[in-house]
Amino acid sequence: MGAGGDDVGGEDGGGEDGGGRLPAGAGSGATTDERVWTAALVVIGDEILSGRTQDANLAYLARWLNIQGIRLKEARVVPDEMAAIGEAVTACLAAHDYVFTTGGIGPTHDDITVDAIAAALGLPVVMHPEAEAALRAYYGDRITEARLRMARVPQGAELIPNPETGAPGIRLGRLFILAGVPKITQGMLRGLDGKLAGGRPVLSAAVGAWTAESRVAGLLAEVQRGFDTVQIGSYPFWREGRTGANFVLRSVDPHALREAVDRLMEALRADGLEPVEGEI
Repeated sequence: MGAGGDDVGGEDGGGEDGGGRLPAGAGSGATTDERVWTAALVVIGDEILSGRTQDANLAYLARWLNIQGIRLKEARVVPDEMAAIGEAVTACLAAHDYVFTTGGIGPTHDDITVDAIAAALGLPVVMHPEAEAALRAYYGDRITEARLRMARVPQGAELIPNPETGAPGIRLGRLFILAGVPKITQGMLRGLDGKLAGGRPVLSAAVGAWTAESRVAGLLAEVQRGFDTVQIGSYPFWREGRTGANFVLRSVDPHALREAVDRLMEALRADGLEPVEGEI
């Protein structure tokens, strides 16, 4: 299924996002035509844009997707406005295999994510009987009409279990509508482990050195040119009165990643530096 399709099966996943040291082994930097699965995140909430609340879901989702063999390629933050939510979701669905939203599915009047997405996709909003039953079981005699709002879904949606509270997340094909509270979001994602089609997990390794980025910019570019399947990012820092940089290498090919780490270490040593494998 390519970007812009309808439903997605959920067979592939697994693997761990490696970091730091890697097993020794030779490899090559040859290009590959392997399918790359992509995802986008739409963060919904006036409180995020106002600075009142800091988003903690993007980093967690990116790491989780890496393990599933899916790349997070885009993230948008939009206000609690029907048009803004609908436009962001439909645009991301047209560009990526999967779209995740966080926020705006609670019991209050400004929780309009379900309504906005349903309107954008031309679907009615209905009460999901299983969601209603779960909410009634969780709240008992404390159930209210406001809390029952959390059982409303776009027609045809499935539920994503929520191990923290009675309010489930929502899956509509390749669109996943999640809560904004990080602990609840993470619980919902754990329930999706291994259930999405994806490629090989993205592995990462790091090399650190006490040097200015500008000194090794050409060296980094030269190493990068030798490894088409490895991405190298440079992240400077200032600590203890010194300038340093960590270089993060990422690839789905463990052998190419190992070789790129070794090549970078050798190049930095040849330039008179003392690099370490792992971040400083």
